[in-house]
Amino acid sequence: MFMARFMQRRVLLSVGIIAVITAAILIGGPLILPNDLPTLRVELGSRSVSKLPFVIALDQSLYEKYGVDVEIWMPPPDFEGGTNTFTRLVYRLTDRLGIRSWEPDIIVRGGNSQIFRQLSNTEAPREVFLAATDCIVRAHIVAGKGVERLEDLKGKRLGVSSIWGNTGFAALLLAEHMGWDPIKDLLIVHDGNSVSALHEGRVDAFVANERSLAAAVQEGLPILASMSTWGEPPIAGNSVRVKSGWLEDPINRESARRFLQAMIEGIALFHQDRALVLDVLDKWHGITDQAYAEIVYEGGKWIPPKPYPCYEGIEMSMERYDWKETHNYSPEDFYDDSLMRELDDSGFIDSLYGTVGSDSP
Repeated sequence: MFMARFMQRRVLLSVGIIAVITAAILIGGPLILPNDLPTLRVELGSRSVSKLPFVIALDQSLYEKYGVDVEIWMPPPDFEGGTNTFTRLVYRLTDRLGIRSWEPDIIVRGGNSQIFRQLSNTEAPREVFLAATDCIVRAHIVAGKGVERLEDLKGKRLGVSSIWGNTGFAALLLAEHMGWDPIKDLLIVHDGNSVSALHEGRVDAFVANERSLAAAVQEGLPILASMSTWGEPPIAGNSVRVKSGWLEDPINRESARRFLQAMIEGIALFHQDRALVLDVLDKWHGITDQAYAEIVYEGGKWIPPKPYPCYEGIEMSMERYDWKETHNYSPEDFYDDSLMRELDDSGFIDSLYGTVGSDSP
């Protein structure tokens, strides 16, 4: 009975939204939609810098500002004192067992992993990317003391988070850069991209993100390379992902539009208010070490003010994973940038920076 009433309400709300949209088009008036949108469930795959704008939006009540009710799941903080929101331990456990009790509407994770999954498994759920905060390979290669050159890593163990994730993609790029065979000349170690993995002797070097780089710098470990200097190679990095067809529901589309507005203002605050970002790192992530936090912040300056999907990164991923199924897709199958273009063309993004005009791709 409850489900029947819920579905009836959703259908009526959908019809109402369609009616409002139609009326706005006919009379040329503003688009005003109801505020009682369903709760939007969002999963942040990690607490990386590329996801900080979403946490800033939460901290600064930007989701409420734009009229969208959001439940966010993110992993527990790595440091003592960090704030967790809606810790979905049951969700995580049931997810590993293949029984999800909490299905996210929006997933904020690396786009490369989804492309890998979709091209390698025809039964994987189809997803599209609405926006992205990370479209350039910016990882560093950190080694143990005594290793001084990239050339010394040939035949050695290189730690990544996962072979299909962004750090795994960076490992493939490293092999290509050095002219190595990624299978014969490197031993890529899953779940090994950390200083602790290095100290435990599980890896000889690892692909570092901003936070593991900050830890490595503080310990004085050798930084063998900054991969962003290699011509800023593109990657399908941290992306806002939804199931294919999800945006066709007017309610979902409006919820996503408001969610993106909050995210985009979170990005603007990241670039304009350094003190706020350091406070968020302290409050939400438990990062109280000022020097460490400064390194993390500096590592996020590449976050684009206009977070369009990673067009070139998607193409590069498809080139790297050139399997039989790849030829059944085009890059456009992996993204829907219509909401980003609407927000950009309206002047919304520029207004956050006090500028006029659009530099969208």
